[in-house]
Amino acid sequence: MKRRVLFLCTGNSARSVLAEATLRAWAGDRYEVSSAGSQPTGTVNPWALAQLADEGLPTDGLRSKSWDEFATADAAPLDLVVTVCGSAAAETCPAVFGDFMRTHWGLPDPAAIEGDDAAKRAAFREAHRIIKARLEAFIALPPALWDDREALQQALDGIGTIEPGPEEPREGGTQAHGA
Repeated sequence: MKRRVLFLCTGNSARSVLAEATLRAWAGDRYEVSSAGSQPTGTVNPWALAQLADEGLPTDGLRSKSWDEFATADAAPLDLVVTVCGSAAAETCPAVFGDFMRTHWGLPDPAAIEGDDAAKRAAFREAHRIIKARLEAFIALPPALWDDREALQQALDGIGTIEPGPEEPREGGTQAHGA
């Protein structure tokens, strides 16, 4: 049975889209993955699309959409809603209600970074590093954990605190994970 996962933030242009595309590419056989926003911008941030492309992840079909698409009476039920809004800059995360698991994996909005192209590219790369580390932990959860809501909630909430270590060299580096 595929679990339905929704990544939710305010604009649905960057963090939630990075999470959607990554989880779909890595574990689309186990999860039906979507993203949405409480106040969608209507477009996916081009830096998010560039980051995904740099990682070789598919971007087709990604779009900025409203949470309302998933909150209708005839919408398929969700299993998990993950909010990815940051607490910095007084950003408000959407409130969600329903009979599904919910957890918060907050991180700063890379789309809010001002500066030159290098600064923007670095912000999206760092946001994606955090998302990937959290998704690796999520994918590693044993399927049986879904049968124990309390244990699953603890595991999901713990994943939201994961921060990856320093970025490894991109080219020619020999540093191993955990070194």
